[in-house]
Amino acid sequence: MNERSVPGGGVHPDDEALLADLDRIIATVDPAPPGLVERVQFALELENLDVEVARWERADQLAGVRSSVDQGTITFTVSDLTVMINLTRTGRCHRIDGWLVPAGEHGVEVRVAGHESRRTLADDGGRFVLEDVPRGTTQIVISVGGADSKRTVVTPAVVL
Repeated sequence: MNERSVPGGGVHPDDEALLADLDRIIATVDPAPPGLVERVQFALELENLDVEVARWERADQLAGVRSSVDQGTITFTVSDLTVMINLTRTGRCHRIDGWLVPAGEHGVEVRVAGHESRRTLADDGGRFVLEDVPRGTTQIVISVGGADSKRTVVTPAVVL
């Protein structure tokens, strides 16, 4: 029998203090990245939706990291849909110019952690524009065929 075991399978009184010390050491030596909890919660908000997740077709220096560039283009693909966005920094925000292929009047939602979602409808050529999109962890949600569509495509989260 291990000397730390307590009859009946209970916890030794020193275990809680030992675990608290271990927690403090780990938090000091290898702390969680700032904003990790918020980013995980942001990503999980879509967990109950039936979504297809697009992948980066061309992930430049903007993808997944904070960037000091004033503009850039990111392309996402999933099966038969391509989403291309061009970002232009406008003060403390971004302007997002986007194109969807195949073109059509698809619903577009831009989610930024800690901010309200912004929605628009792509025109019949697949083009959409959103002004004054705040910086932060961002995802784009496409309702293929319009806002009432049964098919939803979401891009991976990127930090803009």
